This record gives sequence, C-alpha cells and structure tokens, in this order.
Amino acid sequence: MAVDFSKLTVNLNGFILENPIMTASGTYGYSSEYNDFIDVSKLGAIVTKAISLTPREGNKHIRITETKAGMINSIGLENVGIQEFINKKLPVLKENNINFVMNLAGSTLDEYLETAKICELNKIKAVELNVSCPNVKSGCLEFGTEENSLYNLVKAVREVYKGFLIVKLTPNVTSIEKIGEAAEKAGANAVSAINTLKGTSIKINRIRGKFQKETVQGGYSGVGIKPVAINAVCRLYKVLNIPIIGIGGIETLDDVLEFFAAGAQAVQIGTANFTHPDIAEKLIFELNNYIETNGFKDLDELKRELRE
Repeated sequence: MAVDFSKLTVNLNGFILENPIMTASGTYGYSSEYNDFIDVSKLGAIVTKAISLTPREGNKHIRITETKAGMINSIGLENVGIQEFINKKLPVLKENNINFVMNLAGSTLDEYLETAKICELNKIKAVELNVSCPNVKSGCLEFGTEENSLYNLVKAVREVYKGFLIVKLTPNVTSIEKIGEAAEKAGANAVSAINTLKGTSIKINRIRGKFQKETVQGGYSGVGIKPVAINAVCRLYKVLNIPIIGIGGIETLDDVLEFFAAGAQAVQIGTANFTHPDIAEKLIFELNNYIETNGFKDLDELKRELRE
C-alpha cells in the first residue's frame, strides 16, 4: 500500500520539497551513486557535489580519515565541471525526476559568475553557493568568512541567476548572524548551516624506533558537530527572515526534531549517508509516522509546537 506523505510538504520561499529531508553536498555524488539503495526521487531534494567552472582533480594527499565522532575530509572539491554536469549529469537527474540543488563553487568572483550564468541559461532551478569549504587552498572559504565579501558575491550572483539561491554558511566565523544577514540582504532566498568545521587528525605509529605520523587537515563532520550546528541555526533563526536548512551530525529522527525546534525548515543529511546509505529515506518514513501517531495536522504544526 502506498504511503501518503502529503503532510510533509515544505515551501521554501517558492522552492517546493515533497518532504524536508535533503542530502548534503559532497555526500551524495550526483545521485546515481545511491540508486541501488533507495529511490532517490522520493527525497525532498539532493544537493550535488560542488560544481566548478572547470573540472577539478581534487587534493593529492590523504582525503578522508575517520575520527571517534565523525570524519575529516580533504577532497578538494573534485568534480566534473559545469559543462560535463550539464551534458551528462543533468539529463539523468531530469530523467529520474529527482529534485536537486546544484552546489556551486569557485575560486574567484568571475568563476562564480560564469558558472551562475550557465545555471541560469540551463534553467537550473536551485543553486547552493559553496562559500565555506575549508579544504581548498583558495576561494570558497575566503568569501564566506567576511560579510562584505560575501555580500558582494551573493549580490553579483543574484544579478545573473534568477532561480532559488541558497548560501551555505561556515561555522568558522565570529558572528554567523552577521554573515547570514549579509547573505539575506544581498538576495539569498535561504541559507544552509552549517558546513564543516576546520579539523586536523594526526595518527601516530612507532616503527623501528621512529615515529610515523599521518596528518589530515580539512573539514570535520559527523555526530560531533551537531551541538555547534544547532547553536548556529538557533542564532540565525533569531535574526533572519529567510528559511534555514539545518546540517550537521544528523543520524536519527530526534536529531531532525532538534533542528526543527532550533528553527530549521528542512535538513540535509551528510556524513551518515556513508555508513547508512538508506538513512534519508528511513527518516522520511519515521517523520511521517511521528506526525500521524501524535496527531499533528502536518509538518508545519509540528514545527510550531516544537518552537513554542
């Protein structure tokens, strides 16, 4: 028997999600990677790997290392580039009726603008600006840590791209409120928070009387960052008038409810996808069952009561 998920619909300022469960950029490839595990079209939306103007090979050194409460990645935004995405990845997304957001990355203002123009030309309906990646040597993070730089970037992108514009915020700042306000003032339709924290892992072995060290620096994600993410969403909710998409350490329905209580309208599942590739679909069913079992009219009513 088909399950009715109509109570889960989310309207993010005109960008409609059939449910609030999204997947985070960098953890879901271009969608086809998860076809063997779930029906990806049932998700609220996926956010693609970061796409840049030209292809990127990514970092040469160790890219991923596990920690006790998550992982550190130093992928370096490896991706196929915007033209390859348009030619080969976009048709697959459309053919499979997958609601998606294209994560857009750049090293310079011109790169962002050129890529945004291509998105507009090809009618990409939603873009998430990656201004907060901590594991590349230039671009991204520089724009996301200073409010004037972020404002100028978002305003310039807004002028050439008319679709739904999300700005992904970094936690590696003094005042995430000021960064969020700059994004809103410049024309963002929503923000997503948070991207990874800066992290370092040093694994030490002693071999033949000498220490051998394996060091990885990059973006720390997973269950350990959830309190930081919840704090960011709470702070942003107090000052912003645009929707907030919560990200960080989500593994259970209780985690999702915490983000709703903090002020998030939707959530993105990240690191948990690697260990439980069907987790996003599982959370949709659990959320729907929770609403029905507890007698809520719909998701909006649940959110209102959580925030009282």
